[in-house]
Amino acid sequence: MANVANNSNITLTPEGAVSVSYNALVSSPLSLTASIEKAFGSHPDSLGIIIVRDLPSNYAPARERLLRLAYRFANLDPKIRERYADPRSRYSFGWSHGKEIMNGKPDTMKGSYYANPVIDEPNVPAELREAYPEYYGKNIWPSDTPEVKDFEQAFKDLGRFVFSVGCQLAVACQPFASSYLRDSSMSLADLISSSQTVKARLLHYFPPSPENPLPAENEAVDSWCGFHLDHSLLTGLCSAMYLRKQPSGEPTVVQSPSPNSGLYIRTRGGALTKVSIPADCLAFQTGEALELATSGKLRATPHCVRVGAAADAENISRETFALFMQPNVDQQLSATENFGQFSKRIFDEHYKDEAAGAAM
Repeated sequence: MANVANNSNITLTPEGAVSVSYNALVSSPLSLTASIEKAFGSHPDSLGIIIVRDLPSNYAPARERLLRLAYRFANLDPKIRERYADPRSRYSFGWSHGKEIMNGKPDTMKGSYYANPVIDEPNVPAELREAYPEYYGKNIWPSDTPEVKDFEQAFKDLGRFVFSVGCQLAVACQPFASSYLRDSSMSLADLISSSQTVKARLLHYFPPSPENPLPAENEAVDSWCGFHLDHSLLTGLCSAMYLRKQPSGEPTVVQSPSPNSGLYIRTRGGALTKVSIPADCLAFQTGEALELATSGKLRATPHCVRVGAAADAENISRETFALFMQPNVDQQLSATENFGQFSKRIFDEHYKDEAAGAAM
């Protein structure tokens, strides 16, 4: 998978992303400081993303199980899907489609299912629950829809696995991050592991359609999902799965419709780079909460998703899963904002009004 960078023990993917072994992450996280600095530092060729390889054998089937369920849910009758939407939380729990504003218009290219895979119902005071329904609401599960009867367990299994790896990564990040944090007593691992705001987003990218036609040859690089920053401390990402619709029965797993399809990142120096996450690996990237907590020294990772023009693209969807690891709402990030205040500001920038929905 990888090459070793010059004069170091840092392992890189062919595209230049830093790669670390899960075994090292668990057994000797503090030995990975050089890799963490290369991945998340301010050097112009740093990508702001790190790949974790050599994962336990239960990861691959958990990923495939949930991503296939993403496809099934997204292909339910729209009336059934909307039963699991939650306007009160600004669509931050359950199903969300067409609520987020991307590239200046409602995003109908993808549908999302949000839940906290770690805690079903946060244990917080009533006033916090009322003030921050986007984070402190109750999970919504499609338990009464037989087509996706295993949805809750599959979501929790994958989400909790990614969360556990993310907590290990936070431990490995601490020696590097501590010198940049506004409050040097902050522990990334503690902020994440004790948080009740963890949020996962299961994503289905719909194939091109008459409403969202196949891109032209001069397709924009962010044609499937516009350039944006996550507002987490760290975000865990699964490798996307591409599924081709069949006339009957289950869809089949296929390669991406085009070599140009997939995730794109801007390096710290501004260069555009396509990043592939192997199917048996996880990736983690930095979010805006970390940028704020370090006064801009550790920057969030700008990223987008491209369809990739191809003859068969109208029959192929993209399924993936992201886990946003972030602090509780009362955690101070800067001199003027805590995480809750920051989040409200971001929601208001991306949605028309308070009832329009929220993306984490």
